[in-house]
Amino acid sequence: MSKRAVLEVIALDTEDAVAAQAGGADRLELVTEMAADGLTPSVRTFAGIRAAVDIDLRVMLRLTDGFAAGGPENLDLLVRVAGQLRDAGADQFVLGFLETGGCVDLAAVERVVAALDGCRWTFHRAIDRAADRDALRKQLADLPGLDTYLTAGSADGVDGGLGTLVAEAAHGGQPGYEQQIMVGGGLRLEHVPRLRAAGIEAFHIGGAARAAGWTGPVSETAVREWRTVLDGVRHRP
Repeated sequence: MSKRAVLEVIALDTEDAVAAQAGGADRLELVTEMAADGLTPSVRTFAGIRAAVDIDLRVMLRLTDGFAAGGPENLDLLVRVAGQLRDAGADQFVLGFLETGGCVDLAAVERVVAALDGCRWTFHRAIDRAADRDALRKQLADLPGLDTYLTAGSADGVDGGLGTLVAEAAHGGQPGYEQQIMVGGGLRLEHVPRLRAAGIEAFHIGGAARAAGWTGPVSETAVREWRTVLDGVRHRP
């Protein structure tokens, strides 16, 4: 029987974080401004959440909407913000940058990763907009701290990306595929059995953790339902 699946929940504030942990989340992704698909929260928000819960926190490093790193000044600011968050105790992060045309912006990623000094991090759903997913993975394969890809398998969400997710899971352990696949982006409970059968052991929810969608806070009950389903659907190799 496989190990317990990881459940990561998006949290915007302390209320979200406390409800998510109470419902059985293993980890939180901390963001702000979901209208821009999630930007970097303030150091104050991080510190408040860190004091309120004791599960892992991954902090988004993204200052503007879209997947471009922006100009040198924007990248300089992002590196400074990452340093401030690290000084406040953050030790896990989420990031990812693409160039025009969908190639990974390796220079920008490497610069931010250098500032993290070995902290663990997730390459987020920028992979779902990449021109070549396999090439992106292989370019990033040796970067320190990279242990997770957050992906729906498709820019359109899990419905359109299931086949890609299953195929990539089958490559696990091969060059470029050593990192954990964390599925998120239009993820629904009905997707879980097929994904677990493929050997995927990490799941990410945002709006699905909120009874009223993004207009309301994280629901402990909704998170607990996901925890129950994930614990009940086991992958047997």
